[in-house]
Amino acid sequence: MTRFPSALRALAASAVALVAVAAATPPAQAKPEPKAPKEFVALSSVDPTIVQEMRYTTAHNFLGERVDGYRQPLCILTRPAARALHKAQARLLRQGYSLKVYDCYRPQRAVDHFVRWAKDLDDQAMKGEFYPRVDKARLFEDGYIAEKSGHSRGSTVDLTVVRLPALPTRPHRPGEPLVPCYAPQSERFPDNSLDMGTGFDCFDTLSHTEDPRIGGKQRANRRLLKTALTDQGFVNLAEEWWHYTYKPELFPDTYFDFPVARRSVAGH
Repeated sequence: MTRFPSALRALAASAVALVAVAAATPPAQAKPEPKAPKEFVALSSVDPTIVQEMRYTTAHNFLGERVDGYRQPLCILTRPAARALHKAQARLLRQGYSLKVYDCYRPQRAVDHFVRWAKDLDDQAMKGEFYPRVDKARLFEDGYIAEKSGHSRGSTVDLTVVRLPALPTRPHRPGEPLVPCYAPQSERFPDNSLDMGTGFDCFDTLSHTEDPRIGGKQRANRRLLKTALTDQGFVNLAEEWWHYTYKPELFPDTYFDFPVARRSVAGH
């Protein structure tokens, strides 16, 4: 007498049991993304008139690619910093100008992306525009890249001034010829900013706010931006004309990592 039918029945029973166990085991849940504390807001909810050109959601930056953590082109800041920008904007609007932000809150994962890029000395795709005179091997030593950024604390913003009415900056075309960020304004990438002497994120000493080689209208434009912001409590980073931090910071020692996305500040 054959034993095969019994063996088959046993195998079938085992299979049914395995299916039952699998069905009873809940699927692994993806770890939920962190959200911003209630003290953070989308800048547009405080002042929708401030122009936003969020560079790290695009490939037009010193990495040459979209940066980790930037899900949507959105400026997020602590509420006091956003309100202070609103006051500075009101003053500039009366003079026929507007603020334009390039970067605001920056998640730690984006800073980590910068660090990985800086350590990859073979990737110099955007050198011709953003750091023509800087050896990439010196980016950490010269202070252009760091493991932590004040942007991750939520009260730091990179910005400029545009004259109204301002046409949008045209999209960067991947592969287009790169022009040094310190070239004359008529030659470098056609940002709609006032002429500040260099473009945004220009890794060069000419970006130092008070560099003596910057004079005339360029110096006046930098001072227009600086005066509007410092009168509202912002402090400039001397090495970057575009970099300002609102003081006192709500989170002076905390580096956040929620993504730049509307859902991060939904309901605030």
